[in-house]
Amino acid sequence: MKLNLSASMSLSVVAALAANAGTVDPSQNEWFGKYKKQANAPKPEAMLLNTDAEPALAEGFKPLFNGKDLTGWKTRGGQSRFAAADGVITGTCVADQPSTYLCTEREDFTDFIFTCEIKWVENINSGVMFRAMVKPGKTWETVMGPQAEMEGSRSDRGWSGGIYGQDCGGYFYPLWLEEHQAARAALNVEGWNRLTIQAKGNTVKTWVNGVPAAHWVDDGTYAKGFFGLQLHKAKNGTVQYRNIRIKESAE
Repeated sequence: MKLNLSASMSLSVVAALAANAGTVDPSQNEWFGKYKKQANAPKPEAMLLNTDAEPALAEGFKPLFNGKDLTGWKTRGGQSRFAAADGVITGTCVADQPSTYLCTEREDFTDFIFTCEIKWVENINSGVMFRAMVKPGKTWETVMGPQAEMEGSRSDRGWSGGIYGQDCGGYFYPLWLEEHQAARAALNVEGWNRLTIQAKGNTVKTWVNGVPAAHWVDDGTYAKGFFGLQLHKAKNGTVQYRNIRIKESAE
C-alpha cells in the first residue's frame, strides 16, 4: 500500500506541475497583451524552462576583449560610440542614432558558453547579440538575429536574460511566466551583472547573476554568426562591459 500511495502522490505532483507550467504571471498581463501577437512570440504553455545551474566559468575560457583597446571588434549599425580603457568597454549613446553594435570581427561562432559583466552608468536598453548577422540598408547596416536582452537599470518589465529577435520578429523568449519570477528579480540595477549564454546546437539557455532565465530552441535559422554589444536607439545612455569571455565546445 505504501508503494502504491507514493506512486499516486508522485503522479499527483507531476500533474500539478504540468497544470501550472506555462502560466503568465498576473504582473505580466500588460506585457503579454502587448507582445503576444509578435511574429516570434511563443505560446506560454509551450515554453521550456531553464532549470540548469549556470555553467562553470573558471576553466577553458578565452577573452574576447584584450582589456585595453577594441582590437578584434568593429562598430556596425548606427554611430553611437564605444571606447576601451582599464579592462572596460564603455558604450555611449549618440542621440537618435539607430541602434549601434560593437561586433566581433569574427563571424562564425557556433556552439559556446559566453559570459560577460554589464553595468549601467546612465540607463539605456542594451544586450548581447549572438549568432548574429547583418542585412544591408540604404544608410547603414542592420544587425539582426537573437539577442540576450539586458533591459537597463529602470525597467519595470524584468526581461533581462530573455531572448529578443532583433530586427527579425520580436521576442523569441520573453520572461513573462510565473516560473520566471526569480529571473525577473535577478538584475542588480546599481552594480555589475553577469550574463551567461550557452548555445549548443539549436538550444540556447541564459543566466543573469547565476539565476536561470531563458530556454529557447531555434529552428536552425541562427546556427552561427558574430557577437554584438548593443546600444539601443535613445536620447542618451551609457553602458559598460567587462570580463567578456568565451569557451567554445570544440576546445
